Amino acid sequence: MPGPKRKADAEQPSSKRDKSAPDHRSAKRRRQSDATADAAKPPKSSIAKPEKSAQASIFKDEEKAFPRGGASALTPLEHKQIQIKATQDVLFEQSGQKRNGDDGLSDIGSDAGVEDTPKAGKKRKSKKGKKPDAAKEDEQRIKVEGISYKKLLPGTMVLGQVVQVTTAELVLSLPNNLTGIVPLTAISDQLSSRVEKLLEDGVDGDADNEDKELEDVDLEAMFSTGQYLRCCIVSTGEDAPAHGASKAKRRVEVSINPNIVNRGITKSNITVHCMLQASVVSNEDHGLIMDLGLDEPNVRGFLGKSELGFGVDHATIQEGAVFMCLVTGLNSDRRIVKLSTNQQKLGNLKRLSCVTEAPTVDVFLPGTAVDVVVADSSPTTITGTIMGMMNATADVVHSGTTQGVTDMSEKHKIGAKVKGRIIFTFPNADPKKVGISLLDHVLSLSPRMSGKAKDHKDPLEALPISSTVEEAKVTRVEPVTGLYLDLGVRGVIGFAHISRLTDGKPIVQLETSSGSFQVDSKHKARVIGYSAFDGSYQVSLEQKVLDQPFLRIQDIKIGQVVKGKVQKIVHGKTGTGVLVNLADGLTGLVPEMHMADIHLQHPERKFREGASVKGRVLSTDVEDGRIRLTLKKTLVSSDSDPWIDYSTITEGATGPGTIISVKKTGAVVQFFGNVKAFLPASEMSAAFIDDATRYFQEGQVVNVRVISVHAEAERMLVSCKDPNAVGPETDAAFQSLKTGDVVQGTVIQKSADDITVDLGNGIKGVLRLGQLTDGSEKKDKSTMSRVRVGGPLEDVIILDKHYKSRTVTLSNKPSLRKAAQARSLIARFEDVKMGDTVHGFVRGILSDKIFVEFAGRIAGLLFQSRLPDDMQTAPNFGLRKDQSITVRITHVDPNQNRFWLSMRPGEEAQATKAASNEGIGEAVINAVNENLKSTTDLAFGATTSARIRSIKDTQLNVQLADNVQGRISIAELFDQWDDINDKKHPLRQFKANDTLSVTVLGMHDARNHRFLPITHRQGRVPIYELTAKKKKLESQSDVQSLAEITPDSSFIAFINNIAERYVWVNISANVRGRIDLFDLSDDLTLLANVEQHFPVGSALKVRVKTIDAGAGRLDLTATSALSAKSLSLEDLTAGLILPARITKIHESSVVVQINKDIAGPVYLEQLADDYDKSKPTEFSVGEIVRVCIVEVDVSNKRITLSARPSRVLSSSLPVKDVEIQSRSQLKLNQVLRGFVRRVLDTGLLIRLGSSVDAFVRIAHLSDEFIKEWKPVFQIDQLVTGKIIDLKQDSKHPQMSLKKSVIEGKYVPKLQFGDVAAGQIVTAKVRHVEDYGAFLVVDDSENVSGLCHKSEMADKPVEDVKALYKVGDVVKAKVLKVNSAKRKISFGLKYSYFQDQNDEEDDDMDDVDGEAEPDNESSGPGEITDDEDAEMRSVHSEGIDEDVDMEDEVVEGGELGASKTLSGPGLSTSGFDWTGTTLDLDQTAATAPSSDEDEPRKKKKHKKATIKEDRTGDLDAYGPQSVADYERLLLGQPNSAELWVRYMVFQRELSEIDKARQIARRALSTMNPREEKERLDVWTALLHLESDFASDEAIEEMFREACQNNDSREMHERMIKIYISSGKLDKADILYQSMTKNKAFTVTPSLWLSYATFLMSALQPPSPSRARALLPRATQSVPESEHRYLTTKFAALEFKTPNGDPERGRTIFEGLVSTWPKKGDLWDVYLSLELSHGSEENARSVFERMSKLKMKRKRAAGVFGRWKEWEEKVGNQKGVARVGEMERDWVEKKEGGEDAE
Repeated sequence: MPGPKRKADAEQPSSKRDKSAPDHRSAKRRRQSDATADAAKPPKSSIAKPEKSAQASIFKDEEKAFPRGGASALTPLEHKQIQIKATQDVLFEQSGQKRNGDDGLSDIGSDAGVEDTPKAGKKRKSKKGKKPDAAKEDEQRIKVEGISYKKLLPGTMVLGQVVQVTTAELVLSLPNNLTGIVPLTAISDQLSSRVEKLLEDGVDGDADNEDKELEDVDLEAMFSTGQYLRCCIVSTGEDAPAHGASKAKRRVEVSINPNIVNRGITKSNITVHCMLQASVVSNEDHGLIMDLGLDEPNVRGFLGKSELGFGVDHATIQEGAVFMCLVTGLNSDRRIVKLSTNQQKLGNLKRLSCVTEAPTVDVFLPGTAVDVVVADSSPTTITGTIMGMMNATADVVHSGTTQGVTDMSEKHKIGAKVKGRIIFTFPNADPKKVGISLLDHVLSLSPRMSGKAKDHKDPLEALPISSTVEEAKVTRVEPVTGLYLDLGVRGVIGFAHISRLTDGKPIVQLETSSGSFQVDSKHKARVIGYSAFDGSYQVSLEQKVLDQPFLRIQDIKIGQVVKGKVQKIVHGKTGTGVLVNLADGLTGLVPEMHMADIHLQHPERKFREGASVKGRVLSTDVEDGRIRLTLKKTLVSSDSDPWIDYSTITEGATGPGTIISVKKTGAVVQFFGNVKAFLPASEMSAAFIDDATRYFQEGQVVNVRVISVHAEAERMLVSCKDPNAVGPETDAAFQSLKTGDVVQGTVIQKSADDITVDLGNGIKGVLRLGQLTDGSEKKDKSTMSRVRVGGPLEDVIILDKHYKSRTVTLSNKPSLRKAAQARSLIARFEDVKMGDTVHGFVRGILSDKIFVEFAGRIAGLLFQSRLPDDMQTAPNFGLRKDQSITVRITHVDPNQNRFWLSMRPGEEAQATKAASNEGIGEAVINAVNENLKSTTDLAFGATTSARIRSIKDTQLNVQLADNVQGRISIAELFDQWDDINDKKHPLRQFKANDTLSVTVLGMHDARNHRFLPITHRQGRVPIYELTAKKKKLESQSDVQSLAEITPDSSFIAFINNIAERYVWVNISANVRGRIDLFDLSDDLTLLANVEQHFPVGSALKVRVKTIDAGAGRLDLTATSALSAKSLSLEDLTAGLILPARITKIHESSVVVQINKDIAGPVYLEQLADDYDKSKPTEFSVGEIVRVCIVEVDVSNKRITLSARPSRVLSSSLPVKDVEIQSRSQLKLNQVLRGFVRRVLDTGLLIRLGSSVDAFVRIAHLSDEFIKEWKPVFQIDQLVTGKIIDLKQDSKHPQMSLKKSVIEGKYVPKLQFGDVAAGQIVTAKVRHVEDYGAFLVVDDSENVSGLCHKSEMADKPVEDVKALYKVGDVVKAKVLKVNSAKRKISFGLKYSYFQDQNDEEDDDMDDVDGEAEPDNESSGPGEITDDEDAEMRSVHSEGIDEDVDMEDEVVEGGELGASKTLSGPGLSTSGFDWTGTTLDLDQTAATAPSSDEDEPRKKKKHKKATIKEDRTGDLDAYGPQSVADYERLLLGQPNSAELWVRYMVFQRELSEIDKARQIARRALSTMNPREEKERLDVWTALLHLESDFASDEAIEEMFREACQNNDSREMHERMIKIYISSGKLDKADILYQSMTKNKAFTVTPSLWLSYATFLMSALQPPSPSRARALLPRATQSVPESEHRYLTTKFAALEFKTPNGDPERGRTIFEGLVSTWPKKGDLWDVYLSLELSHGSEENARSVFERMSKLKMKRKRAAGVFGRWKEWEEKVGNQKGVARVGEMERDWVEKKEGGEDAE
């Protein structure tokens, strides 16, 4: 057996070198001691497999050649490696850790665990004689291990924390510094369906559209950083190196889909407090419907709105979002799982929700909180069991060792119970085990925070990644893993892996108390990462890391100058680029545009691999890991601060940028980051640039200046111009230049299309190619070729000036130069003269006209019809742009600054002929005046005769001769006002063929209705403008013009036209003005119909208000008083009456406008003296009314107006409703009418006047109880009330609308200030305490106070609550009033009322005619004080019926006590509920005699009288106090009516909380079987909450009500509550939620109710939405209900005011055509036509019904109903016709026709 022995020896190589290696001996002794003394720590189990696998090849060689002498076949180096490895195994076993694999000696991937232990134990037993029970203990030992990248297996469940959310994936932080990636498709089935749908919808689009659609799935809105989620390992791998990075990045892909992470969970094993991952299926009003991912599809989760926790907005949660939830309960059939994500429930460390029962071990999934019983512990780890079913381990990180706990075995003893949370599973472990965490932030499922409790903050804020810590203190040394360091951040430690300590040779093992990295040593460290789940920093002590400039993209700042080395040149679709290595793992891309300031043809020659370069960061993209650089020296070397944010850029700032896009009109300039700007072509240069693409190119660097910047819109304009280039000399020289001037200059720049000329003083001009000559294009180019830069350019003309750029446009055309020198070049519009022949050039050519330009950008129109015939058919009319052209001006329009041109050659001769004919004139034919021979006689001012041809409204058409026509304006007919006979129709005094003496004014211009001088003759038949006035005209200055008119001058005007706001009038033939409608007449009644009272042509006396000769505007007035048109707000005074036009009409006011600057409302109370006539709807927009100024508030620009007839017409007119202008006008008990201004929760605000409002409390709205009072009152409703309170300290006077108050005498309620010490009042007990009773005074405004127990009776009172109950009526005396604290002290002692009682006794004795004297001593049978107290105690116990005793009572005292009652208090036998007879007997016994001389008489002994039982009054009057209700409820605990009345009683007392308590009492008291009664109480409670609670409280209460009652019924009642309280929008929302619930939508009543609401109740109504419900309803309700549903919807169109009967008629026609034999359909159709349709329609339906096949009985009913209706409408012929039709039908029936 030598072979096996040698093999066994080979497994222990260190034992062969004991003598020569003392280090080996120590290691060996350590293992032996561990094996024998500490059976719980087997050292060999951790080294067996690694040695075997590492030395497999050596064993084979050993068998082939066995060495003699027992020597080992291993080399010394191999022995050394094996020794180090064994030592590490022992240390790992002691620390509870595993090697991570970075040193090449990892346990990762090893199967060493429970299975390895028996093997090691067996060998020790055979070799060293180990005891069997020790081996058995080794077999049961559980190994502590964490998870690592190499150990991750697909299917491993891990708890993770969201640390980053991108557009396409989630990044999770996993235990032990791992990171998991969740792709978009591994989140939930719902989200995957949404993505697939979006992609399907965008199949036809391009990739950009798809990306845009995917933006709808916003993961940032669905997940938040710090959120914990359970994930399942899907795969592990490595990403391709990014941008040439040296190492590939490890990638762990996980899934959080509930279908995967809840694997193993079934409906039967779900327990309370277990954790389930769920995805959102739908977002409902009351919460979220969740998918648990179980195999049972009918099992759903419900996450209530209140269970979401703080900071989660229920409305924003999207479908597909995933939450890890705590199970808080299940319903009876386990189909609904109640979930919670409330942090107070999930992560409350004091009350951690741990699983207490587990049907199977499948419920122990990551995220679940458990109680762990400690089975074993080491200084750094813990091993335990969960409920005896599952093993659990906590490694060195998650046991809390690194957080300051020195020894876990001391903190957690074996057998102790600790709380932990499962963080990962071991899918292949046998027996099964899980990893747990004891860290506080994991237990609480919250992010790890640093600092003190009051100053918590994110660790990355305290110490960001890439930060350097100068002195990091070593707090713990793990020999084979690394160091734990204190980085100065409280509560968060740092960990440096052993491979991250030095740059040189890797460290194999660390020493705790010696070496460079011992405990308490300090080192310089750099943060290279942070594990959010572990709550620890990852740091490095390597010098190369400390010296590295950047560790990640976030460390690189945009605009920063960086250095790097060229990695390689890449070629792609977008061009060539250079990759520059900036640091380890960080590579930047230099686009082709940014390689250099100039374009490089061969970039590979300049950028060789490994070459050092210096650049500047253009932009970074953290999500995509991209860095863009620029190597342009202009940008890299720039001293300007880089522009990286719009908000930091100011106007006037300068800096360099790169042009990335050039267009003709400008360029886009890119700076750093996303900052861009637009550079207009006009700002590119001081010279004119018409096409920017010719001067600038992409990639060009330009220095720009900011003109304007809008940071919010991210828009910026820049300029390349030098702002200091234009000085005062240049500006003065530029201003001196004029268009049309001839100047000289020097050519400074020349291009193919234009020439830049320096004119001196910094002024530049541009000379286009087409402006060089008058010749052809070829000649222009030839001339351009002869122009030399630097050469002179003489005699050029300035065509235009550009003020913004200080440049001019030049021309060298000889024709223009000659015209400019002759002063005939058009440079202004004033230079345009009709008939002139001018020189210009072509500006533009259109299809039907040509624009001809001159100097100063003056252009005229040359139409195609005015061209020569040969040019009209040529392409572009044979012209080109800038071509010289000679034209003739044919027409000028000075008003529009337009003129027309012509090139036709014949027109010049015609014009010459016309000019010659003008001197000769035209002979007249049959002139009216025989002296008139020719038209030359009709000169200005010539007098002749004219015959009237026709009479128009505003002119007379006259005839001077057969061939000469004329007109006389109505304004030129009358010299004086008295000359006009009919002011409305002045021209009626003229007749046709009358002859008038007229004077020639000029020629009439039909286009603008004015006349021109005689020389302006137009048309073949000219019309002369004439005047019949006697004024002599010698020159044109004698004709009235606008310039001669002065303000306040008077004229006779004639209406020419009536516009919307003005009336246009003529005061002469050529002077026209306007009159505002308000200025038309003093009588405003005439303005109601302006056309009727002021027809066109009517005459007015007018006065000039204002005149603007420059604008040609003349404002006139025809009123005698001051016009409102000229008034300002300061001119208005109270009492001024003015006309106004109605511009708007509201329900509560009419808005009127006095002039363009003044407008105001006229409210209802100011519309009429009788409020019944205050109806704004009776007015119309545009109507003119009189208004009176009531009040003017100039500072606030507000006026108060009135249209009351008593103000605007006559103060003597009757006034039914007095105008209230101030509060002082009001008197107590005054009855007034007013309009409801506002409906408040506490009452109504009534408008009595413009500044006076009265308040009506709820209690004073009506004598009757109104359950829902708000719908009864509406804004602007007219009400009548009485003033009941006018105290000045109240904001508004108090008013009552009660009929009893209005008609009767109102007594004001007692106020606190009315109460005085010594006053006797009646009160009710409001509240009883041990120290006294609180009383509220009757008929008071809640005046209350305290009666201390010492003031209740003359004898001490022991039990106050036995003496008085809530609601008892008492008589009290005011003892003390503390006004400062508003406290009142009452007394109830009988002695306080003794004098008053005596007086009442005397009065009563006088009435009865007898008096019984009192005796001082008590005789036999009398009731003494002791007996009185004893008797009261007996009465208080309520057993008066059983007391049999005789009592003598003083009759006067009894009468007096009863007289003090203010109301019918309740009394039972032996007990007085009013509490007013407490001291009656004592007072009677001690009262002195009224006559001391008279001998005292002995009292009579009487038996105790039986007091009247007044509980029967409850039936007559109903309960009046709390005690009454309580007594009634004892007998009727299930009466909802009584409970609701009790609630209303408390509500009327403003005890809202008590009303709520009563409702809760009712629900807990009433029998659960009384569903209808309980439903009524719930409804009352919802009514109460709707009026007094917040929206959130109402929704919470409504959800609770739905859970305890029929959900549909509660929805319907809630809708009614919303509608009655005016919350129509909430009712609409509730209806919409019901239409989404399939349980509700199957019944037609829901759809009909919703449609009715939309058609009639909703404001404003929405008939379109109501009609859209029908198609949806027919898809939800059963098919058998479709006809019924459609019938009802059609009926709504008839019945509702917003319906369309024609639409309903169309629906019914479709129904009766589908079911013609359904008589019920016809009956409904007929009924609707009879009640809502016309007679014709109803008669048509009757006729159609009579023609249907019917049975005899049915026919009799139809004809009978028809006949009855005809009689009702009074149509006797119709009655006869129906009778005849009925007889015909009967005859046909009897004749054998089947009418069925």
